Amino acid sequence: MSHLNSPLLLGFDDIERLLDRVTKGSGDGYPPYNIERATQEDGRGDLLRITLAVAGFTRDQLTITVEDNQLMIRGKQDEDEGKDFLHRGIAARQFQRVFVLADGIEVKGADLNNGLLSIDLVRPEPAHVLRRVEIGIKGEAE
Repeated sequence: MSHLNSPLLLGFDDIERLLDRVTKGSGDGYPPYNIERATQEDGRGDLLRITLAVAGFTRDQLTITVEDNQLMIRGKQDEDEGKDFLHRGIAARQFQRVFVLADGIEVKGADLNNGLLSIDLVRPEPAHVLRRVEIGIKGEAE
């Protein structure tokens, strides 16, 4: 039984489906990655940086897409068909890494440097809203 089935958590069905997708698509752990948190230069909100070790991939072999609050990074290398290997320890391979983004998180940009792909995400500081709800009386004459 999921903790999201609690009667105190209303409307979290989408989150449960996202968690199911992430756990099923976690893959083999390739490529390895880091996630860092830093404060933005202007001090407003968090900056998150995902860094993936993608040695051997060029910019043209990597794609980054965001769809339905999912950040998807794909890499595809072509096979070296014209080469005659005596030993092959570095295989051409492909990968797909998926991260689920919370509402409001935006992709700021991405850089590829020395075999490391860095993707910066911005989480703006949420606006705090307080709203008073008036209590009516059923059957009260208007």
